[in-house]
Amino acid sequence: MALTAILRKSASSLAPLSSRLARFNRSHHSAIFTASSHLSRKPTTSTSTSFVPIFRYSSAVEAKKPSSDESLIQVLDSEIKCVLETDDQNRVEESPSGFPFKIEDIPGQQTVILTREYQGDHVKVEVGMPDLVTGEQPEADNDDDDDDDSEKPNQASLPLVVTITKDCGTSLEFSCTGYPDAISIDSLSVRKSETSEDEMPYEGPDFHDLDENLKKAFHKYLDIRGIKPATTNFLFEFMLNKDTREYTLWLQNIKKFIET
Repeated sequence: MALTAILRKSASSLAPLSSRLARFNRSHHSAIFTASSHLSRKPTTSTSTSFVPIFRYSSAVEAKKPSSDESLIQVLDSEIKCVLETDDQNRVEESPSGFPFKIEDIPGQQTVILTREYQGDHVKVEVGMPDLVTGEQPEADNDDDDDDDSEKPNQASLPLVVTITKDCGTSLEFSCTGYPDAISIDSLSVRKSETSEDEMPYEGPDFHDLDENLKKAFHKYLDIRGIKPATTNFLFEFMLNKDTREYTLWLQNIKKFIET
């Protein structure tokens, strides 16, 4: 009887301890699981935060790319620099001895105007940009006529419009082409002061079909008024230099427009 009572008392005293150990084990395993969960999620958080600066860096690189306008401005700057380095923009062309014309050269204009007075006639010459010929020139045919008015399609040329006006307002207008050491008359017409710009006066037959003596007389008429090969040779050099200046100005004006 006494032994049975002692065993029951020991069993009852060990039950609370067993219960506490069970609760401790459950708490311990829970804490380990929680810590493990945090540790397992940590790499995910680290990967997420490390992606952010990479994204910002990519955006910064994209913003530094030049726009199409900036690229165009860079090319224009390069071309302007090249022209200024290879051509003397400030050189002055020396006119030939006895050059009788006053030159009116307005920057930005396609043509140059020459003017003079000759025995009551007002002489005006409008000079256009030269047409240059590149490449090999064909050999001259010895059978060809060495005529100032023969066609010279393979030579550099310079368009000229010569207007000789009387005090009454009537004018004689020559359409000419200047070549190295030669002038060709293409057509001529008489214009009266009351003639409207919309009207087209008769220009006569093809000048090359006129009588030789008549053609020579017209050439002499222009020659004594200063329209001769020495003049056109000077104008070739003058207009080539003007073309370079105008090209530079054209590039600079485009650049200013793009930058505005």
